Amino acid sequence: MMEALSPPSGLTVEVAEDVLLVVPQGLMTEEALRLCQDQVLALARQTGLRRALYDARHMIAPEAHIALMQQQLDGELGDMRLRRAIVVPGTRIAYLARIAFFEGEDRVFYDDVEAALAWLRS
Repeated sequence: MMEALSPPSGLTVEVAEDVLLVVPQGLMTEEALRLCQDQVLALARQTGLRRALYDARHMIAPEAHIALMQQQLDGELGDMRLRRAIVVPGTRIAYLARIAFFEGEDRVFYDDVEAALAWLRS
């Protein structure tokens, strides 16, 4: 297993078996979101993995502009395509996740990491 990248913002990005695992905790800020995207892309390029599990169950719902910023960052991915499962604790973060990850095969799961992993690996 590769070393986890853990900045002081309460964000962890690491390789967990055959997926990239992203665990935001607390309030997602613009700085933390940029750092998260940079780390996910760096690990995806380094490992060749294109499946990512975002476990947002311990994240505080951010302001809507953070979700829109994720859309903008995804627009800068170029030809890299990620398949992302986002695990959320409730409807507010689910709504924001659907705004943030609106393209591609990304899917939101309510409090079910096992279902998210099964979908990613299918």
